[in-house]
Amino acid sequence: MARTLGMLFLIFSFSANAQTSLSLKDCEILFQKNNLQLLSEQYNIAGSKAAVIQARIWEQPYVSGEVNFYNPNNKQVFDIGKKGQKALAIQQLIYMGGKKKSEIEFAQSNVQLAELQYEELLRNLSYQLKSSFYEVYFGQLKIKQLEKQITQLDELIKAYTVQANKGNVALKEVVRLESLALSLRNDINDIQKTVMAFQENLQILTNTNENISAIGNESDLNQQMLTPSIFTLAQLQGKALEKNPNYLKAVKQKEQDEINLRWQKAIAKPDLTIGGTYDQSGGAFSNQVTLTFGMSLPFKNKNRGNIKVAESLLSKSSVDIDQAKTSLSAQLATAYNTLNYQQSQLSKSLQSMGDFETVYTGVIQNFQKRNISLIEFTDFIESYNQSILYINEIKKQIILSKETINYIANENIF
Repeated sequence: MARTLGMLFLIFSFSANAQTSLSLKDCEILFQKNNLQLLSEQYNIAGSKAAVIQARIWEQPYVSGEVNFYNPNNKQVFDIGKKGQKALAIQQLIYMGGKKKSEIEFAQSNVQLAELQYEELLRNLSYQLKSSFYEVYFGQLKIKQLEKQITQLDELIKAYTVQANKGNVALKEVVRLESLALSLRNDINDIQKTVMAFQENLQILTNTNENISAIGNESDLNQQMLTPSIFTLAQLQGKALEKNPNYLKAVKQKEQDEINLRWQKAIAKPDLTIGGTYDQSGGAFSNQVTLTFGMSLPFKNKNRGNIKVAESLLSKSSVDIDQAKTSLSAQLATAYNTLNYQQSQLSKSLQSMGDFETVYTGVIQNFQKRNISLIEFTDFIESYNQSILYINEIKKQIILSKETINYIANENIF
């Protein structure tokens, strides 16, 4: 078992070294440049803009004609001369009731929805990128701190092994120290598995072939940990209602449904067909030129089914706006209150952790001098290990909570 864990540790250590080190800004540059989902979504916007061009196009004029095939009076085929017969007609469909205007507005609203869809995708993927980056960053910090403890334990194990061979200490004490070191290595393996999973996410999001090792300014991050928001919850909720693309999509969807209802009502109104004809000999008099017009009689509302559907969609979108607003406010309140709680917990933990570091150094020295027992030493190391992992975890959660607020408000609050 110990040999297997040791091999896993070596494998993970090797994998961690075969990486490219990038800052969050570096990852964001690669993400915006290479992410395939973003590139794909841009084509939807282009397609929606092309649909607006198509919506502006009117029906083409319709031209028809007739020529004489056989004149029985003079027994002539294709008699289309001065005394023969030929006719020409042209017609144009004129949209009535503002339906063409509504069709164009509907297509334009699709462009706006596609742009919001792109913004929402960008926001979601950016949030995934930042979350994965900080998962890797703080995971690496945990590993670094555990490796420091392992190095100190390995030195103690070597010293105790020498003393055990001389008969000065019991062999079981060496075994207990080795078991403690093995437990720490097992913790590293578990953390490294999580780190590698999020490194895979970073690879996919940035479309790179190498594992990414997250680098950052630890002092800057530590300074930001306890920095409170300069905005109140009410102010943040106001910003979110102005910029959150998911909520704005609900608003825009209602606007589109209103346009669609106007369009469907306009479709029910008959269109006008207007045109002109020329008839050489078949009319009331020679070379007759006439004006033509036509319109279907609106005895029944031929589009009443689609109007009912449009009314239902508009009622639904109104409810969706209220739901989106409620959900947005609740999510932001949860993230805001969670951040405040986490910051208060970190503040308390850091105060006690300062004493803990001093005690840790003293415990190592006293154990080397045989002033404390092995049981006291191992118990303390295990408690210390849990404490440093907790501190790093709550720091990570604070950063993620801040990114969540940025994500919901769709603004760099922090």
